[in-house]
Amino acid sequence: MAEPAQVLASLPPQTRADLTTRSDSAGLVHLAKHASIILVLAGYVAAGLPLWWVAMLPLGIALVFVFTLQHECTHQTPFRSVWLNELVGHICAVLIAQPFLWFRAFHLAHHRHTNDPHKDPELAGDAKPDSWSAFAWHLGTLGYWASKLRTLRDNARGSFDQTYVSPRAHARLKTESRLLIALYAAGTVFTLTVSPILIWIWALPLALGFPVLRLYLLAEHGRCPQVANMFENSRTTLTNKVVKLLAWNMPYHAEHHAYPNVPFHKLPDAHAVTAPHLAVIADGYVAFTKTYTLPLK
Repeated sequence: MAEPAQVLASLPPQTRADLTTRSDSAGLVHLAKHASIILVLAGYVAAGLPLWWVAMLPLGIALVFVFTLQHECTHQTPFRSVWLNELVGHICAVLIAQPFLWFRAFHLAHHRHTNDPHKDPELAGDAKPDSWSAFAWHLGTLGYWASKLRTLRDNARGSFDQTYVSPRAHARLKTESRLLIALYAAGTVFTLTVSPILIWIWALPLALGFPVLRLYLLAEHGRCPQVANMFENSRTTLTNKVVKLLAWNMPYHAEHHAYPNVPFHKLPDAHAVTAPHLAVIADGYVAFTKTYTLPLK
């Protein structure tokens, strides 16, 4: 099995340079498409148009996949401008209750120790489900929200026991969580005194959409070998244009882990280069789910 570094070294210098070229325009165009889907669906629900309650599910899915944009912002790859990546990452934090600076530390540790059961923070206390009951819990929102609320609370208190969080970052992470909590408190006051609209266009859609995101995320590493080679420990899932749009091309996940400096809009090019070397490829999320759930009891 080839290593990612070997494959990269075999490419011409210009090809390597092209793969890592970042673009504000490519990022902004993609962001406009994703944001437009959210705004149109939110407007439909807010206006109470026919079957508005049905539209809450696709709205929730569009909202929760902001996670993949925030994920990309931790790598500074959606946009060429550093400030734009930082700004968008923090806006995403508000939408999905995931502190951006904290998530960057968490996610970079995940990249350093991908699928290592002892070191990967994605697996700490949240092992991939191996039974139908664990699978149902994994796709539910209760555990997710409890975890996010604990993170907000602990960070706001300055209680950091994760080894991947640098002590130098504690003050920034503390301030970040306190600001998020203040925003949510203001939103609660607005809901109780002015209008419940945030419940219908944000809170409930998020709750409906997160099981879809959890299933999507399970495909990234679920049942992949627990080895160091990124071509083996991460899964690429072949899917349609809508999913790739909402997920910012992250279904090309083995390519992303092999070359995290490759921006989202270049991942299809990275796939063309790496496809012969990928060990785990799923032909869509339905196929992945069938394969994953087959051994469950």
